[in-house]
Amino acid sequence: MTVQLVRIGRELPEGFDALRAEADAEGHRHMSRLAADMAETPEMFTALLAAFEDGELVGIGGLTPEPAAPSARRMRRLFVTARARRRGVARRLASALLEEALHQTRTVTVHAGNPGAERFWEAMGFEAVENRPWTQAFRAD
Repeated sequence: MTVQLVRIGRELPEGFDALRAEADAEGHRHMSRLAADMAETPEMFTALLAAFEDGELVGIGGLTPEPAAPSARRMRRLFVTARARRRGVARRLASALLEEALHQTRTVTVHAGNPGAERFWEAMGFEAVENRPWTQAFRAD
């Protein structure tokens, strides 16, 4: 498996419609929200990365300012196709976004939508947070 990470500009990459359809079929609305975000305010993303395997889009993830804590950054809209899961694609995307975020801030947040996502983020070094608009946070020492 050769995965290439590519920075996305103002337009979503070829293959995004299939990625969104898969996410929607699984009950995840964040790829539809990403399409709306990019149509309305693409500048909200300080980074947006796509993961390609053999030329096919298999994942995507973004980074924005954290609305509730402007000095922090939030990772959002992370999705990997079912066929690319458990092969390190999400970890590569999240690691690249985290590395970029830590050049801008000491705190990175995420909002995990389910227990599996919570376990993923905790494995990435994020800690559970209560009473905040996010569910996990990574704090650099």
